[in-house]
Amino acid sequence: MNPVAIRADRAAAGVAGLSSWSRALVAIVAGAFLALALPPVSFVVAVPVSFTLLLWLLEGALAGGRPGRAALALGWCFGFGFFVAGLYWIANALLVDAARFGWLAPIAVVGLSAYFAFFPALAVLAASWARPGFGRIAVLAAAWGFAEMLRGSLLTGFPWNPMGSVLVPWPVFAQGAAYLGVFGLSVVVVFIGAGVMMIAGADAGRGRWHLPAVAMVLIAMVWGGGFLRLQGAPVLGAAAPGAPYIRIVQAAIDQKIKWRPNLARQHFMDYVTLSRGAPPAPGTQTPPPVAVIWPETAVPAVFKGSKAYLRALAQAVPPGGILVTGVVRRTLGNDSRRTPENDSRGLWNSVLAIDGRGALLARYDKHHLVPFGEYVPLARFNPLPKLTEGRVDFSAGPGARTLSLPGLGRVSPLVCYEVIFPGQVTAVAGPRPNVLLNLTNDAWFGMSTGPYQHLASARLRAVEEGLPLVRAANTGISAVIDPYGRVIRRLALGERGVLDVAVPAPLSAPTFYARMGNWPFLVLAVLLLGVGFGPFRRGQGCP
Repeated sequence: MNPVAIRADRAAAGVAGLSSWSRALVAIVAGAFLALALPPVSFVVAVPVSFTLLLWLLEGALAGGRPGRAALALGWCFGFGFFVAGLYWIANALLVDAARFGWLAPIAVVGLSAYFAFFPALAVLAASWARPGFGRIAVLAAAWGFAEMLRGSLLTGFPWNPMGSVLVPWPVFAQGAAYLGVFGLSVVVVFIGAGVMMIAGADAGRGRWHLPAVAMVLIAMVWGGGFLRLQGAPVLGAAAPGAPYIRIVQAAIDQKIKWRPNLARQHFMDYVTLSRGAPPAPGTQTPPPVAVIWPETAVPAVFKGSKAYLRALAQAVPPGGILVTGVVRRTLGNDSRRTPENDSRGLWNSVLAIDGRGALLARYDKHHLVPFGEYVPLARFNPLPKLTEGRVDFSAGPGARTLSLPGLGRVSPLVCYEVIFPGQVTAVAGPRPNVLLNLTNDAWFGMSTGPYQHLASARLRAVEEGLPLVRAANTGISAVIDPYGRVIRRLALGERGVLDVAVPAPLSAPTFYARMGNWPFLVLAVLLLGVGFGPFRRGQGCP
């Protein structure tokens, strides 16, 4: 046995031999360390280190009594550390109005992390039932993907920070999302990361290097597939002939002062001034924008259908173009979904498109609402308040829509975290959009990792769907992303300014994932489960 393997065996034995309380603590630390692999740090080495520690700890947990309970507890501790470190920025939203909600900040981070931790716990429990070595790692990877999918759908869903997102900084690896989707990428990431564990452990024997070899081959395949796919991509930032130019406005208004009545007019004029901007320098080839894009709830005033409101917005419309902006909208009598003015169903988080005369061209109402941010679940029995301005809950729109907008063509609007849901960013029926439009207000998250993680999700949706994505954020990160998930241009977090940029063309045909949905992921996961729970034994076809 070579010295590396000997040292690895000793480390594995030492970790496995820890007491139950020590294992729990190490699992929490390992989970927190795994969060370093997420954007913006993107320390991808944390993946194999963390999953290797997890599997070593699992060996020790299974050696004692009640192995199922021990595995579940271990997985929960690992998940708890991961989510606390990855979602700490949730506290920032509660500190916007610290006098009222500051006391909830630690409770929210700890409470949500404790809930989300049950999903990795289920994955580790499933892995504990598999045979050691290759089978256990295969089951862990598959079960992790299933757990992420479940987390993304149960109780309205929250598929934030899937493991596949660690590949976003490297577009050549992220191209796998066009075939497997982000959950399939997560399976690949966990399988490769956990594969290092096969180097050590008493059960590895002569096959200790088999799984790392398989992992290296898998890395080469993912890289090779991404490399070939990018060979057909246009030069990054090169505008296609006839591509529409847009202006994205990032006013960088702090959420703490955004809705102050005495500052409302100033904030509105900030947007108008930036939208008008300076004309292109003489000799430049940049054409005037066909659309100005403002972020979610850009206007700090409720829209009730007033024509004067629309005429005011028209100040920001470029010549011959349109303005697309997020607003808070209250239902009035001329709306088919009218409710009494004090009815909680009368408030909407909307996107409006208007022309230079102030005519309303199109409207979209957000349908995937944020619990406690836009409505209070089970409000009759729930003592916790809504954490945003006003006491009235928002209503959910009818679902994803495709809007036909002058100059931009077919647009699929997405408000805030609607962009994090794989396979749900375009309408089920109707023509395929040619661009995804994400309006968001990440000012709630402050100068934290949250906006970077949100941007990573947006980039994955572009890859999955083969569509460019335009992102307008109040305080950043605003960006234009091509159908390969590459950022063409962006405004930094906290930066005030505009982006004048051409919208990339969509791919000529939907991606494999856009056509098949999560079926490729499900097939991959089931195959891995078959490997882990199948009848093979060492010497009978499985290393």
